[in-house]
Amino acid sequence: MRDTVAGLRTPLCDLLGCEVPVLLAGMGGVARWELAAAVARAGGYAMLGMVRESPDLIAAEIAAYRAATDRPFAVNVIPSATEPGLLDRQLARCLELDVRAFTFFWDVMPEVVDRVKRTGALVLHQVGTVEAARQAEAAGADVIITQGIEAGGHVHGRIGAFALAEAVLETAKVPVVVSGGIGSGRGLAAALALGAQGVQCGTAFLATEEAWAHDYHKRRVAAAEGGETVLTDVFVLNWPKGAAVRVIGNSVTGALGDNLMGHDPATLPREAIAEDSGQPLLRYSTDSPMRHTTGSLEEMALYAGQGVGLVHDVVPAAERLRRMVEEAAACLAALPGREAR
Repeated sequence: MRDTVAGLRTPLCDLLGCEVPVLLAGMGGVARWELAAAVARAGGYAMLGMVRESPDLIAAEIAAYRAATDRPFAVNVIPSATEPGLLDRQLARCLELDVRAFTFFWDVMPEVVDRVKRTGALVLHQVGTVEAARQAEAAGADVIITQGIEAGGHVHGRIGAFALAEAVLETAKVPVVVSGGIGSGRGLAAALALGAQGVQCGTAFLATEEAWAHDYHKRRVAAAEGGETVLTDVFVLNWPKGAAVRVIGNSVTGALGDNLMGHDPATLPREAIAEDSGQPLLRYSTDSPMRHTTGSLEEMALYAGQGVGLVHDVVPAAERLRRMVEEAAACLAALPGREAR
C-alpha cells in the first residue's frame, strides 16, 4: 500500500504530519483516543472530539492517545457553543499539555484562534459558508474545512459540499479540505480532482470498532441509506436555537411530519429517555448514544451524513481507511491523462 499512499499525498499531509489526506472528524464523544489513534496509525490525521468535555477528561484522552501513538493530532472544541469559563479551562489545559493543533467549528472567534496561534499551534477551522471561510482565514486559520449540508451531526451551512469547496477554493490561500457526505474513496478522489487537498470523514469512521459510539448507532449507520437522513433542529437542547443536525430518521423526526425546522429549545419539554454513567439524557437533546448509554436509544440523535449509504459494515478504522485510499488511487489513475499524485 506504500506506493498507493505516496500517490495520494498532498502538501496538507506535510503540514499535518500524516501520510494520506483523510481527516477524522472531531465527533464529540465518538472520536476519543482509541479511534483517533487507530486512524493516525493507519496514516490518516486524528482529531479528539472534546466538545464541552472537562479539562481532566481532555487531559486523560490526550495521555491515552500519546501512549498509543506518537502521530500528530488535533483537539476539537467549539468555542461559540461552549460556556466561556469552560472554554478557557479547556484551552489552558491543552496548551499546558503542548497540544500543537486545534480544530474549531461554528462561528469564527478570532480571539480564540489568536490565543492558540500565538503558541505556534496549527488551527483547522470548519465552516459552512464562503464568508465564514474568509473570516477563518483572516483570523489565521492554517486549514479550512468546508462542511456541506450533506454532513452528519451539526451542520452550519446550507450549501453542498463540493459547491462550497469550489467557491472557497477560488480565493483561499490555505489548504482546503472537503467534508460532508464522503464515505468512500470516490469522494476522496473527487475532492482531490477538484483542487482540495483532502477530505474529512465522520460517518465512515463512526461505524468502526474503535469508535466510542454505541453499537446500536453503528448498526443503524451500516444499515441505512442516504435518503434515510433528515436535517432538523429538533435535537437542539444544549445548543443555540436554530442549530440544525443531520440524523438518521427515527420516531421523533417521523412525528414532526414536515415540521423539521423552527424548534425553540426554550419550549421543548425536558424528559429523560436514557442515561449514561448516571447522567440523565433528554429527548430532543444533542446527545447521541455512546458505548455505555442505556434507555430509549432509538429516540436519540443518531448522527449520520448523506454518504451513509456507502458505509455497509462495521470494521476496524484502519480497514475503512485502507479501502478508501485504494479506491481513491484507482479512481485517479483511471482519469484520462492523469495518474494518482
